[in-house]
Amino acid sequence: MNPYVKDDPNLVDIGIMTDDDGTPVPIREELYCAWPDVVVKQDNDEEQGGFLMYYSTMTKDDKQKSIAYATSSDGFRWYKGGVCVEPEAGTLDSDGCARCSVVRNAVFVEGNGWLESEGYTMYYEGVSNSDSKHRIMVAESPDGMAWTKKGVALDIGDEDGSWDNSGVGSPHILRLDDGSQRMYYTGQGPNQSTAIGVANLPKGDKIWQREQATITFAEVV
Repeated sequence: MNPYVKDDPNLVDIGIMTDDDGTPVPIREELYCAWPDVVVKQDNDEEQGGFLMYYSTMTKDDKQKSIAYATSSDGFRWYKGGVCVEPEAGTLDSDGCARCSVVRNAVFVEGNGWLESEGYTMYYEGVSNSDSKHRIMVAESPDGMAWTKKGVALDIGDEDGSWDNSGVGSPHILRLDDGSQRMYYTGQGPNQSTAIGVANLPKGDKIWQREQATITFAEVV
């Protein structure tokens, strides 16, 4: 999938797309498309598109880093739906939104594991123009297309010298068999150093907690 440029003769159809009731779909010109994340739609209706793709882009008119989406019935031919999450003045994502991980909602039931529920949750990287630091934000959607922001999911490290006190981002979410959820993320520390960290969301909780892992290497025999 290429960035939408209205003067590209191969992309002319994108500029005149409409939704099911004939309303024009506003697709803004893009400077790039990157960091895709794909989920299967909950209704999995072939006519409406069986897959949803979210990708990072920069809109050409105002140079804003945003997250856009596209739909597909087969996972190969995609139809752009436009920007779905964009920067908001006065918030911690005021300078950009990017690199998301989207999961279909589910609840954990003892003895039955994870059972799907309505809607989707997006974890994404937000950049603040007040301190230029990256944080992991969260948004929710009933249909995977219209999103409501819910604030910070994982903030930067709160200690001087902490390995991720300069920024956190690029989240990836896993659901575990004990009802908890795990987030892998990129952290940035002093001197622009980077590493991959882990956070845990205990069953029934709403606050992500950093995990410290101890790594033991096997001895070579």
